[in-house]
Amino acid sequence: MKIERTKNAARNIAFGIVLKLYQILMPFLMRTAMIYFLGAEYLGLNSLFTSILQVLNLAELGIGSAMVYSMYKPIADDDKTSICALMKLYRTYYRIIGTFIAAAGLLLTPFVPMLIKKGFPSELNVYVLYIMNLSATVLSYWLFAYKNSIFQAHQRVDIPNKVMLATNTFQYILQFIVIIWVKNYYIYVLIYLITQAMTNIITAVCSRRLYPDYRPEGKPEPDRVKEINRRIRDLFTSKLGGVIVNSADTVVISSFLGLTVLAVYQNYFFVLTAVIGLVTVIFQACTAGIGNSVIVETKEKNYNDLKNFTFLIVWIAGFCTCCLLCLYQPFMKIWVGSEYMLGTGAVICFCIYYFVYEINQLLNTYKDAAGIWHKDRFRTFITAFSNLGMNLIMINYCGIYGVLLSTVLSMIIVGMPWLLHNLFTTLFEREMLFDYLKLLFKCSAVVLLSCVFCCLLCMQIHLSGLPELAVKLLVCIIIPNAVYFLFFRNTKEFCKCAAIINRIVKRD
Repeated sequence: MKIERTKNAARNIAFGIVLKLYQILMPFLMRTAMIYFLGAEYLGLNSLFTSILQVLNLAELGIGSAMVYSMYKPIADDDKTSICALMKLYRTYYRIIGTFIAAAGLLLTPFVPMLIKKGFPSELNVYVLYIMNLSATVLSYWLFAYKNSIFQAHQRVDIPNKVMLATNTFQYILQFIVIIWVKNYYIYVLIYLITQAMTNIITAVCSRRLYPDYRPEGKPEPDRVKEINRRIRDLFTSKLGGVIVNSADTVVISSFLGLTVLAVYQNYFFVLTAVIGLVTVIFQACTAGIGNSVIVETKEKNYNDLKNFTFLIVWIAGFCTCCLLCLYQPFMKIWVGSEYMLGTGAVICFCIYYFVYEINQLLNTYKDAAGIWHKDRFRTFITAFSNLGMNLIMINYCGIYGVLLSTVLSMIIVGMPWLLHNLFTTLFEREMLFDYLKLLFKCSAVVLLSCVFCCLLCMQIHLSGLPELAVKLLVCIIIPNAVYFLFFRNTKEFCKCAAIINRIVKRD
């Protein structure tokens, strides 16, 4: 069965963007309320718990991607028996994972206060709060987590997105009331726990109704189980690095600089991840389609698709980079005030990190869709520990800037070149790499030029507050898109992307 990749991607992107905008706006309001009604230390504590639980979620790394990838061929062959057997296997795996996370999390409990420099709000019991957050994570695995794979493999992530939209509304309304009027952080966390359970249960019901023939029953062939387990092992080491990079920075800042500095850093990182989240919707919507294309299309067709996808993502990422570079500081000054702002050097590091991250995310999407995990299993692991090592050294000399700089350097020097090598020696031809690098460097150079123009123009704007933000936003909308259009309007990639977007808009 050849799935409708363009139609499904368009639908997933539409619903995904609506959900992501909602998930950006509401947590933004929640962070603002927490800063002004509870204090920056509460915000830092919330970020620390999230990072600790990301580390515990290492147990899951590999299961989710492996289960979705292993369903691509049975879905293409319309093999319902194999899909049902795989679902039963994944249900077992997720139950084991939930149990492991619960046990590991409980063993870690006595050490949580050691990760907080200068202490935490005296009215809080950090152990109770940590256990509550841990319970939410464990429930997410025990309650029908395997059901979500059906939607991902069929490229119908718009369904769970709708469920999350409804349950998140319930969560945010109640949490907002608690922060402003009740001012009880325990109830705030309890609401999150309940909502997590609701999301999983409702998603499972939708899966049962939309795909009634898919039930967790039967037993997959031993050879297939061995292949899945091998992929899981490869994915574990491959994705371990991503978790270390995302969590290590937070834990290192909390341990060396304290919760208040962590809260300031996380405010900037929240804006960055909000932008990343919007672009990630595109990747999530297209991953299953790319996986299907890898199976049914030629290598040349997939390579041309990669070039077109790269052109589009670099354009989007370049535009977002210009916006971050010129609007970060004016926005932060309006949002949290001058006392909670970092320097311009930190903003530049965040922008470089963002642009490189988006390119890596594109390449990782192809890697995951094609199942290239065995060859890539050590890359992120080595990259992450390079980042962690530089973190621990540079934070003593450069403070928060050392953490940011080490993350950027580890990605540019270690992670990205290695990932390119793995892709072009496995999925594509080695000879194609030079041609791809030319496209990548050409597009990146135009992005750099756009950033320079935007900065020079924005430096001439002597306003403050919302007028400054509005005028600089207008500059960022016009300049990078105009420059990109002028340089690439006659290229094959531009024409192809324009045709695809036109077809999606017209719903042909």
